[in-house]
This record gives sequence, structure tokens and C-alpha cells, in this order.
Amino acid sequence: MTAPDAYRFRRVTLGDLPLLKAWQSNQHVLEWWDAAEPYGEADLRDPRVTRCIVSIGNRPFAFMQDYTVHGWANHHFAGLPAGSRGIDQYIGKAEMTGLGHGLAFIRQRMQDLFQDGAPVVATDPHPMNKRAIAVYKKLGFIVVGSVRKTEWGTILPMAAKR
Repeated sequence: MTAPDAYRFRRVTLGDLPLLKAWQSNQHVLEWWDAAEPYGEADLRDPRVTRCIVSIGNRPFAFMQDYTVHGWANHHFAGLPAGSRGIDQYIGKAEMTGLGHGLAFIRQRMQDLFQDGAPVVATDPHPMNKRAIAVYKKLGFIVVGSVRKTEWGTILPMAAKR
């Protein structure tokens, strides 16, 4: 297992876009993540979303973003308390999957968000993504609504409290 703060989260830059595009072309990512162009300069400047490259040591291997759930009109998490954050992530390198890294880096980022004052961290996996749902449940997430279609796809709303 890894040390509690073994993962480094650094903001995505324009220089990272080829890496994200390559990761998003991997079959294990394509299964659950939109394969469109990753982001542009305007996306990276959007103050509602913090987009990060996740590394262990000096090895980047995953993408994670967190966002204010109150940043979009009629967002499916808009009923959560002020300051709540939503999260999304994927492991870009297939050889890094199945080793416990997802659970560990999500836990580390959740702890950071809670320490920064977020009362709730929410996520919305596809309801067929059983692996992700199992990880979220291990992290204390519970289902907080029914499966539904949103502008971001079909989701199962889940949330964890501080």
C-alpha cells in the first residue's frame, strides 16, 4: 500500500492536453469517459473546475477533476450544501489499474477537499460501472438518488459527507 500523501495533484496545463488525449484513447478509459477532445484553454481557465494530473513519485498516471456543484444551472447535485464539490477521475495508464491506486488517490483528494471546507463530496458514475461504484462505497459514498440521464450522461448520484 502507499503512504497517505503519496500522490501529487498538479493543475493540468495546455502542455498536458496530448497526454490526456492519449489516455482518453485507451479502451479502459473509453468505456466510461467521453473521448472528445480533452479540454481547451478556456476549459482550463474555468474557475468552477480544478483539473489535475495525478502522479505517484514523478510518474503521471491519472486525471482527476473536482468542481463546484453549484456552478451550472439545474446541476443534478445543486441540492447539496454550499461548498460541496463533485469529483470525476480516471487512471490513464492501464498497467496502473487494479492496484489500489484509484481508491488511494481519491481518498487523498477527498481528505484535501474536506480540509478545505467541503461539507460533501459527490460523484456520478455510470450505473453499469460496478468497479467504480465499489471503490466509491469503500470510500464512504452512498447512493443519494436514482439512476438518471443528464447532459453529462447516465449517472448514479453518490455522495460522502465530511
